[in-house]
Amino acid sequence: MFVDSHCHLDRLDLTPYAGDLGAALDAARARGVQRFLAIATTLESAPELAALTREHADVDIALGLHPLQAVSQEPDAAEIADCAERHSAVAIGETGLDFHVDSVPHERQRRRFVAHLEAARALELPVVVHTREAREETLALIREHGDPAVGGVLHCFTEDLDMAREAVRLGYYISLSGIVTFASADALREVARRLPLDRLLIETDSPFLAPVPYRGRANEPQWVVEVAECIAEVRGISVDEVAMQTRANFYRLFPGCHQEDAQHTNPFA
Repeated sequence: MFVDSHCHLDRLDLTPYAGDLGAALDAARARGVQRFLAIATTLESAPELAALTREHADVDIALGLHPLQAVSQEPDAAEIADCAERHSAVAIGETGLDFHVDSVPHERQRRRFVAHLEAARALELPVVVHTREAREETLALIREHGDPAVGGVLHCFTEDLDMAREAVRLGYYISLSGIVTFASADALREVARRLPLDRLLIETDSPFLAPVPYRGRANEPQWVVEVAECIAEVRGISVDEVAMQTRANFYRLFPGCHQEDAQHTNPFA
């Protein structure tokens, strides 16, 4: 059974499912996806995401403010922690640094990231980190403000093996998305091949970054299976082994998630 460790369920294109999120999740469940971590990009989306956890027992949420999200007032660590606690989030994020785009000043991103790391430390929750073209600063802030006993994940990882290994040393996991299937992603497949399997997660980041052979379409949680298949191929192991280990990794990192596999393995079986 598979886990989609990072998806934006409030932003999916539900046109193929007549607007029904439940149908999109059923399509994933039918392929063996048994848990979904829905990720916030704003704190204002917390009530909507929390409602999903009440409607779908196999959905958990992470709450935070994306580094590129423009806001009139920055939340402090106490506000982030209060939001996460009130809505029963299992993680803080997504947060981090993105220096590829200048829509939010870098110094403001740094302060925002630190606030999230401090909130996560206070609640003893893992952190979901977005990092792009900010390698050294991301690692430096994790070292200074993160909690290595709880750790987190560098999601949708696109950096090199050296950064992945350093993040693992700091108590973090590495999550691979559909990008690993792209023809141009040889360096990322090297990360998939050489990083210990017990430090890997898989995700879709849907509705973004659909894997081959669906590239160019709006991504869906069911296509996390293609990510697992690619990792299995480059490592020379079975898809079952990738699914089993990444699933175990997920529950180790996010102990607040409740395992209810029997209910959600395959509704069509």
